[in-house]
Amino acid sequence: MRVLLTGSSGWLGRFLGPRLKAAGHSVVGVDVAAGPETSVIGSVSDRALIDRLFGEFGIEAVIHCGALHKPDIVRYPAQAFIDVNVSGTLNLLEAAVHAKHDRFVFTSSTSLMITTAIREEAGETAVWLDEASGPLAPRNIYGVTKLSAEELCRLAHLEHGLNCVVLRTSRFFPEEDDTLDHVPGPNLKANEFLNRRLTVEDAADAHIIALEKAPTLGFDTFVISAPPPFARSDIKALKHDAARVVAGYFPDAEELYARRNWTLPHGIGRVYDPSKAERLLGFRCKTDFASILKALREGAELPFAHDPDYMPPKELRAR
Repeated sequence: MRVLLTGSSGWLGRFLGPRLKAAGHSVVGVDVAAGPETSVIGSVSDRALIDRLFGEFGIEAVIHCGALHKPDIVRYPAQAFIDVNVSGTLNLLEAAVHAKHDRFVFTSSTSLMITTAIREEAGETAVWLDEASGPLAPRNIYGVTKLSAEELCRLAHLEHGLNCVVLRTSRFFPEEDDTLDHVPGPNLKANEFLNRRLTVEDAADAHIIALEKAPTLGFDTFVISAPPPFARSDIKALKHDAARVVAGYFPDAEELYARRNWTLPHGIGRVYDPSKAERLLGFRCKTDFASILKALREGAELPFAHDPDYMPPKELRAR
């Protein structure tokens, strides 16, 4: 298929483009910044550009990864989030409907599932989050616009029959966390594989499978994250003594961490459950917390990217 890949210069796009080509697809990458997977420089908020791309390249399917993200909140006004994340998604959906497409994959975020109460971890137990969790009340403009874009996908299926798969990915960015600095970056990322992280490679693979399965799914939403080792019955203990819970599943975890002067989390406030994706998409992340411990045990390279100096290509343009 001739696939339009938005956000093709971004962290996910640079991994997804080659995978699409390896799967036999022709890829037209569009991004506001140049990159090896980008064919056209431009924004999804430019409807005339989107229409031109569909006509010129005969686009047959869309994977929509392009967006302003949570760290962009300090760099861009709220209107920019609406223009790119909402209006841009609508432009693509309407063009896909007009072209009579049968599949559309949208990259969303688990961030939109986090209310202020969940973020503040005010409850007595960890919160177990899956696609049925709600009510959804995103706490910032990023989450609000991602949820709005999801609803546009749902509406495109309801009104026009466009098969849309929404992937709520958990964290896979390589840079440092912009709000947490209590442990070193690699330690924090390793901990997050317990409950809210995946590799960019796994995120890319999930999109390939979603593209293939979309015509049989209609409209559906999936949490995409490394499978947690926990059971729902662990949620109270996770909140108050996560290290002990981890030790119950991985007896050598504390020792392996100590070799790097790392620490296990004292408390875990939320856990993303990706089991629906495994049941209905047949997708399971290859890298999980056990993979992290295996690398530590063998003295091997960590199976995830950490780059404290990473900057999104769109930000490097101005430098």
